[in-house]
Amino acid sequence: MIAYRTLDDADLTRKRVLVRVDLNVPMESGRVTDGTRIRAILPTIRAITEKGGKAVLLSHFGRPKGRDESQSLAPLADALSAELGRTVAFASDCIGAAAQDAVERLACGEVIVLENTRFHAGEEKNAPDFVEALASLGDVYVNDSFSTAHRSHASTEGLAHKLPAFAGRSMQSELDALTKALEAPERPVLAVVGGAKVSTKLELLGNLVAKVDILVIGGGMANTFLAAQGKKVGKSLCEHDLLGTARDILEKAKAANCEIVLPVDAVVAKEFKANAPHRVVSVDEVGDDEMILDAGPRTAALVSDKLKVAKTVVWNGPFGAFELTPFDATTVAVAQEVARRTKSGALLSVAGGGDTVAALNHAKAAEDFSYVSTAGGAFLEWLEGKALPGVEALKR
Repeated sequence: MIAYRTLDDADLTRKRVLVRVDLNVPMESGRVTDGTRIRAILPTIRAITEKGGKAVLLSHFGRPKGRDESQSLAPLADALSAELGRTVAFASDCIGAAAQDAVERLACGEVIVLENTRFHAGEEKNAPDFVEALASLGDVYVNDSFSTAHRSHASTEGLAHKLPAFAGRSMQSELDALTKALEAPERPVLAVVGGAKVSTKLELLGNLVAKVDILVIGGGMANTFLAAQGKKVGKSLCEHDLLGTARDILEKAKAANCEIVLPVDAVVAKEFKANAPHRVVSVDEVGDDEMILDAGPRTAALVSDKLKVAKTVVWNGPFGAFELTPFDATTVAVAQEVARRTKSGALLSVAGGGDTVAALNHAKAAEDFSYVSTAGGAFLEWLEGKALPGVEALKR
């Protein structure tokens, strides 16, 4: 298990607590359209203020090149105030006199959002002078942003080497869930990996075959594996230049005693659109003018059977074009089965990645998973077995 300090280990009374959060949320016309990430940091903010600390929040927003008022965090301070049920102050910069003055005025138990860290080039460069400028504003550092932990930036990694460093509640939950799922899991472990392309998930597949007992491959990438076995996939999305790579992964899985589960049937159509005329066929019967848009019902039943023996499930990526009816059926069926078994106590289930979260929400299954990560790149890099700078810096 990863050894890192949490807020339970911290004396925060009268301390200025620099908290790296992720306020890079979807916005439209100056209003937040999805407050999931804001709600995720509330337990950390409350823990700090209840301990008598001053919560000084750091975050990026967008990809500004220098100061850009259209990407200011000012509206996020208002959105956070609404969620927290109390006034949250805002400073027009994250370093310098404006930030110093605003933090000095902060009383114990109060909260402030500092301006977008990426208004300064030193943030993404992890520049020592920028790290020092940020560190001068705080006595303690808390990282509550797993979603940015794969970046070695000043506010995500540099600060942890300058101030006593702790994991926030959201970071703690994420690390605990992922550790239980992959580092110290209850076996058998079943992983579902879907999505469009093998090429984007080569490292993920390579790491998982050595760590899990059953690897279920779905989505467009399954077509590449089917083609690697000599099956015709018609006009389906398929990376024909990676057939050799797919065969190598199958061999690696065999050597590691990892069972690979591929679709045995498919829902095929001649055009990519909702409610296109379609048919269910064996994966040996895909027509030259057809494309696979979902795994079929026999595949859904096969995966459900595998779930009966699994104790841990890790999920990244859908089985098909879940945004288009009726090509969402297998993703929905399997997601609901994982949710049902999790709710009954038979499974620990962890899922993450943008398409995955959207797919599980579409299936109305996300709430019953043990943990659903909103982190995209960081979640994938963790599954790939990579060390995340923001997490490494928190280790004891």
